[in-house]
Amino acid sequence: MASAAASAPPPPASLPRIVAASLIGTTIEWYDFFLYGSAAALVFNKLFFPDSDPLVGTLLSFLTYAVGFAARPLGALVFGHYGDRLGRKKLLVLSLVLMGGATFAIGLLPTHATVGSAAPVLLTTLRLVQGFALGGEWGGAVLLVSEHGDARRRGFWASWPQTGAPAGQLLATGVLSLLTAVLSDDAFGTWGWRIPFLLSGVLVVVGLWIRLSVDESPVFRQALERAESRRSEEPEKPPLVSVLRHHWRDVLVAMGARMAENISYYVITAFILVYATTSAGVSKQTALNAVLIASAVHFAVIPAWGALSDRVGRRPVYLLGAAGVGLWMFPFFSLVDTGSFGYLVLAVTVGLVLHGAMYAPQAAFFAEMFATRMRYSGASIGAQFASVAAGAPAPLIATALLSDYDSSTPIALYVIAAAVLTLIAVGVARETRHRDLARVEDGQDERADTASAAEARTV
Repeated sequence: MASAAASAPPPPASLPRIVAASLIGTTIEWYDFFLYGSAAALVFNKLFFPDSDPLVGTLLSFLTYAVGFAARPLGALVFGHYGDRLGRKKLLVLSLVLMGGATFAIGLLPTHATVGSAAPVLLTTLRLVQGFALGGEWGGAVLLVSEHGDARRRGFWASWPQTGAPAGQLLATGVLSLLTAVLSDDAFGTWGWRIPFLLSGVLVVVGLWIRLSVDESPVFRQALERAESRRSEEPEKPPLVSVLRHHWRDVLVAMGARMAENISYYVITAFILVYATTSAGVSKQTALNAVLIASAVHFAVIPAWGALSDRVGRRPVYLLGAAGVGLWMFPFFSLVDTGSFGYLVLAVTVGLVLHGAMYAPQAAFFAEMFATRMRYSGASIGAQFASVAAGAPAPLIATALLSDYDSSTPIALYVIAAAVLTLIAVGVARETRHRDLARVEDGQDERADTASAAEARTV
């Protein structure tokens, strides 16, 4: 009876509000993060690394971009620990404040022309803060939704915070596209690039107002009560220790699952701004508009992929996305090389639709792997430690390969190799879609899987 109560869905009016709070918060945080990536590709090489060759300057700019990923695992550890001890909501508020504050500060930074070498140092420091905050944001946002909903539609509802990534990309790219359209290159490079970063301050106020209005996860509250009742008999181990003891295989699966998803995304959305403008002869405005249109489609298809994962399982949808991204890479670059705007839109859109097949079920898939009192830590560690090896160096590696070989072939092979790793990781994983999150405790989830699956078949 307790399990049934714990897993019962919240009242119909509350779940959309919880989804909206997670979605708006993640949209703002991804807006901040992607804004930096787009600016790194377009202007930071000139403003903060002006003494370098243009392509080398872009490499250095992407290196500061990668630094943000390096801070993600630390954010995952810190936010995961306290999120499993104190709750999801408190840590989500803190992550939003840190992310928004760092982004706003980037908009006020002096450039190399004003303070010399101190400028890239300050930029890198603020990028570290961004990465630290985002390392703690993702796990809390998807868990808040996953733990409020029921298993039958968890994939659909948990996929909505995932749409914060394309929504943030859409917002960041849209603002940059508008500014590059109405401002001259000189005006944009002098002061126009600061506007999107300063806009983050307003967005954070809105996000905080909505995020503070939601309740803590009922699954977490009940797990906390059980843990406190047992504390006098057996001291509770730190979440990280419990994850490594009971869920180390799941952490490895999550890391492997992230490889194709993370690498393909940053090649398709960040590196493409470099490749299209330098190798395909496409203007900055054209490349930004293509990413803008594709991000809108990406936003729309993620909930559909999430809903499909509720019907056929997380693994089949995820495997489809990984295989599709790998197969699409050579056609992707061939279409971009034409220099046609229509083909560029097609290339990026298909790439992001296939990426969505991995990204949509990921939230529910990772949440269902871990027990409640270590779920924030487990999901965050698996996701964010992988980002250091996947998303962090992806634009850097792709740019270096382009510089060394002057060809897209090595870059396509790089993404294909990542797709193979993901196919292996997800292929050996257990299906999780029938798990009751309130019953998955300390790695003893086999019986819960069997019982939940049997119950689902009788519905």
